[in-house]
Amino acid sequence: MNILDMVLPIVMLAAFALFAGAFVYWRRTGETKQPLLMVLLALIAIGNVLIWTVPTADGESPIKAAQSAEDGRTSTD
Repeated sequence: MNILDMVLPIVMLAAFALFAGAFVYWRRTGETKQPLLMVLLALIAIGNVLIWTVPTADGESPIKAAQSAEDGRTSTD
């Protein structure tokens, strides 16, 4: 199992927790700056996951390319 197979789902869970936490924080305090920063961080995290998982023009996602490069590197060692 590759480390990215574990990291990307954890990042998505953290992003959803940030969305939920921002909503709860906003409802309890009425403050807007902190919840907006939490939502911004969640959107950045989701954007990073999308960068790693969306296929490029050649049809291969960067995460698959990294995994195949890592598999090739470890088999030659």
